Amino acid sequence: MSSPKIIILLVSLSLFWLTACSPTTPSTTSTPEAAGLLATPLSEAEMVNRVPGLADRQRAVQAALSADPPILLLPNLPEAEALAQQLAIINTKFQDYIHDSASGEPLRTEIMSVRQVLPSDISELDVACPDGDCFRVELYNYALNITTVAIVDVAKGEVVAVNHLDNVQPDISPTLTDLAAQIAMNSPEVIEALGMDPTLNEPVMPNVKTALNGSQCERSRHLCVAPTFIMGDRALWAIVDLTDEQLVGIRWTDLGEQGATAVVTERSLQNEYVWQNYCEKSHTIEQGDWAFTYMLTSSDGLKVSDVTYKGKQVMRSAKVVDFHVSYSRADGFGYSDAMGCPMFSSAAVVAFNGPEIEEIVQDGEVVGFALVQDFRSPVWPVPCNYRYEQRFEFYEDGRFRTVAGNLGRGCGINGVYRPVMRLDLTASEDGSQDSFAEWTGSEWQTWQTEQWQLQDENTAYTPEGYQYRLTAPDGSGFYIEPGNGQFGDGGRGDNAFTYVMRRDTERDEGESDLVTIGACCNTDYQQGPEQFIDPPENIVEEDLVIWYVPQLENNDTPGEEYCWANTTIIDGIPEVQVYPCYAGPMFVPIE
Repeated sequence: MSSPKIIILLVSLSLFWLTACSPTTPSTTSTPEAAGLLATPLSEAEMVNRVPGLADRQRAVQAALSADPPILLLPNLPEAEALAQQLAIINTKFQDYIHDSASGEPLRTEIMSVRQVLPSDISELDVACPDGDCFRVELYNYALNITTVAIVDVAKGEVVAVNHLDNVQPDISPTLTDLAAQIAMNSPEVIEALGMDPTLNEPVMPNVKTALNGSQCERSRHLCVAPTFIMGDRALWAIVDLTDEQLVGIRWTDLGEQGATAVVTERSLQNEYVWQNYCEKSHTIEQGDWAFTYMLTSSDGLKVSDVTYKGKQVMRSAKVVDFHVSYSRADGFGYSDAMGCPMFSSAAVVAFNGPEIEEIVQDGEVVGFALVQDFRSPVWPVPCNYRYEQRFEFYEDGRFRTVAGNLGRGCGINGVYRPVMRLDLTASEDGSQDSFAEWTGSEWQTWQTEQWQLQDENTAYTPEGYQYRLTAPDGSGFYIEPGNGQFGDGGRGDNAFTYVMRRDTERDEGESDLVTIGACCNTDYQQGPEQFIDPPENIVEEDLVIWYVPQLENNDTPGEEYCWANTTIIDGIPEVQVYPCYAGPMFVPIE
C-alpha cells in the first residue's frame, strides 16, 4: 500500500468542539411525519444546552490538544490496558500523524479502544506475543481520517508493531457511542420527526458507522454514525457527525410488512464458549484431501488459513472484512457492518454459536463439505437487525468456493449489500510468481498492473462460465467463476467488483484483523480495497491478493423475496421465513 496521502483539511478547530442544550417540549403525537433533510447546524451555546456531557467532552478535547503528546486518552482503564495505552502514545511511529506536517500544530486524535490481542490480530504479522501480554491500541485522527493500530507487549514494555490505515475508521468508544445517542435524541429535527420525546424510544445501532451524501459524512471524510429509531414499520436514521459533534441529517426508511411481532427467546449463543474455543484459539481440519486452519476474528468474520489440497497450498487466507449496506443511491446512507467474536470485539453482528461442518450433496452424492459460520444481531429478525453467513466450500475434485450471504432483515426495503472479501490465493508453489488474466471473449489477457473491474452485462465468460484465471509460470492454477445464479444456492448473480494487487510484505493491507474499510454507501468501485492499488504496481509473476466485492439488492415483494426475512404466524406459532442471498466465486483447478 502506498504511504497515506496526508491532506490537511481546511477546517478550523472550532468545528471540532461544537457544543449543545436542553430539549424543547416534544409533541405528543406518535405518528412520524415523512421527513428527509439535512439538519440545520446549531450554535455552540445551543448544542451545549441540549446535549448532556458535551461541555465536559469539549474540555477534555481541548486539554488533550495541549498535552504531550496531544492525544485524547481512554480513561479509567484496567492496569494492563492503561500501560498498553501509555506505551503506544510515546512510540515515535505511533505519533507519525498527530501533528500537522507543515505547521507542527497538534491534530485532533483519540484512542478509541485498547483490548487484548486475538490471534487474528497478529496471525500474519512477524510478531510473537505470549498469551495475555499483548494489547491492541487503536488511534483515530479526525483531521486526516487515518486509523493507527499498535500491538503492544506490556510484559516487555514495548510496541512491537504499528500500522497506519489511510481513509479507515475504527469502531468508536463507549463514550462516543453515548454521545452520538445523546446528540440524536436532543436534536430538534429528530424530536419533530418522531413526534415524541426520543428518550422514550432509545435508538438502536448508535455505534455503527455510516455516510450521507451532501454532508461531511460523504465518502467518510468525517467520522459519522447512525443512531436509528424504530417507529412501527418505519425507521428514522439520525446521522450524527462525531467530528463536528452535530446532527447532519435524518432519513426515513420503510421496514416492510412485519407480520407478527417476533418473539425474542433466549439465544442459544454461548458467548463465553465461542470466545474461548474459536476466538482465542485456531482449529485445524483435515478432511479428505483438504487441510486448513480456521478461527473467528474480532471484526473480519471467520478466517481460514493455510488451505492445502493434496498437500499443496492453494490459499494462504480468506475472510470477509466488512458488509457495506446502502439504503439510498441518491442520499448515500447506510451502515458498515463488521462481523466477528461475540465478546470484547468491535463487531456489530456477532458469531452465533461456533463454525459447523456441512456435507455438500449433489444428485444424492456427497461431493465435498463446507465450513459454515452464522452471524446475527441480538434480536434478529426484528427490523434494523442483521444476519450474515460465511461459507467455505471444499470439493473432492479440488474446486473450492468462498461465499458470503445475507439473511435479512436489515433496516429498509431497498438495501444493497456489499460483502468485502479478501482472498489470498497461491497458484505457484509459494504464491510468489502468480499472474492474473481475464477472458476477453476470444483469449486470455494478462493484467500487467494492479487494477479493478466490475462484473456487468458486458462481461465475457468462457463456455464454462470462467471470467478470470490465476496461474503459475508452468500454467497451473485456478479458473475463477463468479456467481451468475448457477450455484444452486438461490444466488441471482454477484455483480462484483474484483481488485487484484501485489501482496505488500512491508505493510499489513488487511492480513491481520482490519477495522472497517471504505465507506458504507459508495455505489462505485470505491469500496475500500482501491486504496491498495494507488499507484498501480506490476502484478506479472508476483505474490497477489484478490479482493472481491459482490453487490446484492434486497427485495420484499411477495414471491420475489431476496436478502430478506419475515416473521409470520404458522399453526399459531411465530416462525421466521428467510430468503437469503449468497455470493462468491468458485475456484476451479486448471488441469
